[in-house]
Order: sequence, then C-alpha cells, then structure tokens
Amino acid sequence: MSYQDYLDDNKVILTVATTGGIHGKNVNPNLPEQPDEIAEHVAACEELGAAICHVHGRDEHGENDASRLQAVNDAIRERCDDIIIQNTTGGQSTLEARIEGIRTDPAPDMASLDMGPFNRGKHIITEHNRHNIQTLAREMKEKGIKPELEVFNNGHLNEVYQLIETGLLEEPYYINLIFGTGTFSIPSPENVMNLVRNLPENSEFNLLATGRHQLPLTTLAPILGGHIRVGMEDNLYYRRGEQVESNAQLVERTATIVDLLERDLATPGEARDILGMS
Repeated sequence: MSYQDYLDDNKVILTVATTGGIHGKNVNPNLPEQPDEIAEHVAACEELGAAICHVHGRDEHGENDASRLQAVNDAIRERCDDIIIQNTTGGQSTLEARIEGIRTDPAPDMASLDMGPFNRGKHIITEHNRHNIQTLAREMKEKGIKPELEVFNNGHLNEVYQLIETGLLEEPYYINLIFGTGTFSIPSPENVMNLVRNLPENSEFNLLATGRHQLPLTTLAPILGGHIRVGMEDNLYYRRGEQVESNAQLVERTATIVDLLERDLATPGEARDILGMS
C-alpha cells in the first residue's frame, strides 16, 4: 500500500463497527445493542457502501456477551445482501470467551485478532498472550476465516511479523492500525505514516481512530492507499458536542469523502478479491 494505490484508483474497503463492548446507551441512546438493532444499522450501512461489518454481541442488559454473536450473525444474514461479517474475538478477557467469535454456525467470513493486550482508559484487557493469539489464528486458518490483525500500538506490529513467521497467515495480510487513547498508538498523521512505512510486504492496511480523531485520520488512510473503518464502536459523535444519530450517518460522510478523493468503494465481492477471500 502506498500513495501509488491512490493514484492507481484502487478501491477502498469501508468497514462499519456498529457497537463495541464498552459504551452503552447511557452514553449515546442511538447505539445499537440487540441483534435486530445491530442488523438494522448494518443493512443501512451496506446500502451506503460498507463492505464489512465488525460486530460484537451484547446480552439483554447491554453488557458485552460473545455468546450473542450467533444471534447477531443470524439477524444480519436475514437483512443484508452480501456484506462480509467480521466477528470480534477481542474485548473479552479469557480465551474461552474470545473463541466464541469464530465458532458461530456458519463461521464468520472474517474475525478480528488482537496482536496483544491493551489498556483503553479504565478498561484493561488482559490474558491475551502469544499462545492465545496463535490458538485463534490456527483455528481461523483451519476454518478459512480471514483474520483482521489488530495493531493497537507500535509493538503489536512486532507480533504481526512473529505471526507471519509461524506460517499461520495467508497473504495478503489485513492489518488494522488503531489510534486513540490509553495504550493505542498516539493519534497523529506522523504516527500513521510511521506505521504504514513499517508494514510487511503483501499486506493491506485498514485504519481506525477513536473519538475526534476518526474523521481526520480515516481521511488520510485512502490517500496512503489504505482502507477505512468508522462506526459507533469507535466514535459516538458526529461533530464536537453533537452525538451521532446512527452508524449510517458516519458511513455516509465517509463515502462522500472517498468519492471527493476520486476513489471508489469496494463492493463486498470486490473486498473479498482484494483480501484473497474469493
């Protein structure tokens, strides 16, 4: 990936992350939590150009619950045409909880794979060591699930290289560069450039940034030949002081920016080709 990808008019994959495992309706009442709510948001985003949906499960009280991913997947398949389903294997503290994300029936097209623990404000994610990473990667490879490699900070890129050496990944490697608070990479254009320069060969990168950093840094990504993730998991505001109304509102703005940059969004089928999933 490089500026040449921009000049060559290569297509941009847009991912929507509808709801994570941290924020709830108490922070933004528009955040979808239940399977039908999540599926409704995903369907609207697919119509606007999202090719991938990254999803979490919540219980009936809105608490993080990976066992609800099956219901979320089922609801999305009922409402959507072809969007790529990417289940989380993050946000839970134990391997047993994480592994729920790759054991739905049918298996998801993709799954996130954290490259290590991180600290996001008061929420500390632990027990995600190299053994857990390789265990998840091995099962993803056996099931044909494309991993999205979650790089929360510069050191996690070392783990990407280590995982490549194990032979558990298929090219192209899909690497999600994450910027924000806590132990995420410091959000700045300079740090985006630095991480992009250090990516392994034969990789595609996606970029997500939390809060107010979502708009400027995801705008930078397609200029550098990368892909974009937006959504209410990462950002609950449309602009300063104004809560976002829906995931579709964020996806629509991003689709407009990509169009203004004279790049086209990839359809789900085209995204599968780009990521070697066809």
